[in-house]
Amino acid sequence: MIFRQLNPHSCKTYLIGPEGSDNVVLVDPVLEHLEEYLELLRKEKFRLTYVIDTHTHADHISGCSAIKDLTDCEYVMHTTAPAHCVGLRVIDGFAWHIDGLPINVMHTPGHTVDSMCLILPDRIMTGDTLFLDDGGAGRDDLPGGDPGAHWESLQRIMALPDDLVVYPAHEYRGRTPSSLANQTITNPHLKSRSKQEFVKYLEELKLGPADWMKDVLAANYACARDPKAAWVPVDAPACEVQGTLEHGVNDIQVAGIPAAELKWRLDAGNAPIILDVREEKELSGELGHLPGITHIPIGSLAKRLSELEEDKDKEIVTVCRSGGRSHTAAQILMQAGFKHIYNLDGGMMNWNKHGYSVEK
Repeated sequence: MIFRQLNPHSCKTYLIGPEGSDNVVLVDPVLEHLEEYLELLRKEKFRLTYVIDTHTHADHISGCSAIKDLTDCEYVMHTTAPAHCVGLRVIDGFAWHIDGLPINVMHTPGHTVDSMCLILPDRIMTGDTLFLDDGGAGRDDLPGGDPGAHWESLQRIMALPDDLVVYPAHEYRGRTPSSLANQTITNPHLKSRSKQEFVKYLEELKLGPADWMKDVLAANYACARDPKAAWVPVDAPACEVQGTLEHGVNDIQVAGIPAAELKWRLDAGNAPIILDVREEKELSGELGHLPGITHIPIGSLAKRLSELEEDKDKEIVTVCRSGGRSHTAAQILMQAGFKHIYNLDGGMMNWNKHGYSVEK
């Protein structure tokens, strides 16, 4: 079997074909590498028969639609995939052969509703359903994500032959593909848990902001051909659990400021910068907002830090509805070198509970 990983970074694109045949398939191609893939096909005199996305990607623009336009290949995804340009829609259990090389489809929803694994004779291409070792698996908090469905998919994978070698769609930290048997030991997502325990395990993780990923999903739904159709940070471990938090950010301790203390400072004319990280519509909601706020939604904060650069040595109080998002915002700021960061205890819910005035 011909089996090559083509990309130089964390998004993995695989070229597969039977030894001695000119027919090959590409799995999870990335649009920005389009010309490299086409040059390889020309140089090796390969005939591309299928181009496959294991799921709708949230961290890069898929190259499948553009490749389909430029070759005579068929674009393959699961039948639940929302992209309109998919030509061949496959279901769980679908099997086909590329000149005798069998490829079997297993529908594995969880990370996305259309996630699927491709099973070959000695390996399994898991997309984002399963990563390697402590990488766990793809996050389940994006549109179409479902932790309960992910648990069920992982149970099906663990029932496969334990000598199958796992090849995921991403690898961020140089981990090496290994067998399912090894992954059951090293991968926290495969720890023995009930469905309820697994869902709780994921819900308790602080995954970090991911609003930009929704823009990437929308671009892939629309079969975008422009690699700049959505902003993507360079090689961020975004689909990995907690991947949109900077390395080590979860270990940063954040100081809280009581509502009464902040109220006293506002009344005394000694107000810190107040950074409200809620969505815009929340500012005019029933909880209102504090006077003179700086507003940057949590999902945009990481890429808009430059707007706060002049305030790096000033006191900043982060605010959200109840204190969760603002706690993450404070960690992001501190990781970026901001010196005097505090999180409003209990957020705007606690502020309103004290009866303090707000603006709307």
